[in-house]
Amino acid sequence: MFIDRVTVELRAGDGGAGCVSFRRERYVPRGGPNGGDGGRGGSVIVVAKSGVNNLNALVNRKFWRAERGSNGTGSNRHGKRGEDLIVYVPPGTIVVDADRSYVIKDLVNDGDQVTAAKGGKGGFGNARFKTSTNQAPREAKDGGIGEISNITFELKVIADVGLLGKPNAGKSTLLSRLSHARPEIANYPFTTKHPNLGRVQIDIDRSFIMADIPGLIEGAHQGVGLGHEFLRHIERAGVLVHLVEPMPMDGTDPIQNYENIRDEVVKYKIKLGERPEIVVVTKAELPNAAEIQQQLQEKIGRDVMLISAVTGAGLNALTQRISQVLSEYQSE
Repeated sequence: MFIDRVTVELRAGDGGAGCVSFRRERYVPRGGPNGGDGGRGGSVIVVAKSGVNNLNALVNRKFWRAERGSNGTGSNRHGKRGEDLIVYVPPGTIVVDADRSYVIKDLVNDGDQVTAAKGGKGGFGNARFKTSTNQAPREAKDGGIGEISNITFELKVIADVGLLGKPNAGKSTLLSRLSHARPEIANYPFTTKHPNLGRVQIDIDRSFIMADIPGLIEGAHQGVGLGHEFLRHIERAGVLVHLVEPMPMDGTDPIQNYENIRDEVVKYKIKLGERPEIVVVTKAELPNAAEIQQQLQEKIGRDVMLISAVTGAGLNALTQRISQVLSEYQSE
């Protein structure tokens, strides 16, 4: 199961208490205070780690606890510091304060990290309170309380290219033909329930990551059909490849389908509408595919490609076109 949003409670460790102690040795009268400080509590640190692909590890563990600090002891021995708790998430994860609804940090790259809950400070032992007028203090401090944070993790897939289109437009088939990804493919709508990623190799030195986004429907920007869950995964894509099916299974008009999906993307985030877009009519083996390509070109006023993931027609040209547009986008 692919999990891309989960809320958990993170609790840092409490600090250890300070110690009240006095030096007790033969021939050393009135040895004075020697109570050590408590150790600091461990913090909860969220780290983006390459190779972690989803948030599944967080689903069945809603409460995460860092180690508390040890108490101080006599002979000025400080308590041991609590171990920090490291929570690994995929690069592209946004760390959100669930209570106040603001973004703490966007962990885009491998190694990015943020302290989501800070450990409590260790309490002072009585040695800290010795003064010229108070030679034998009998007071010590308890350790500080570790922070408690309710955190929502939201994963936004990091891909160079995002595949858009209505359900059954051929996105998964195209991804499987261009990369080694093996998404579920079937002859019915909504086969894809979550984004799939694949690396497309152009040549020895060049490649790009392509994401197959689950099919969008009208009203997606308002959350219809889990629209918000799907649309957020294209926010990081540099280039959008919009696939248009020439003969939709539901009998809808292909040109209108393109305009509807395009409208949903713009309504979700206006800036997404400014991303480079390559429009592609799929299933070139169908008799009316070339006609739909021509009509769509006239409608939008720019080139529309024609491919077939089944026969392989136009796939090399599409790969080269994506590479070209992506290079131009990244150089801006």
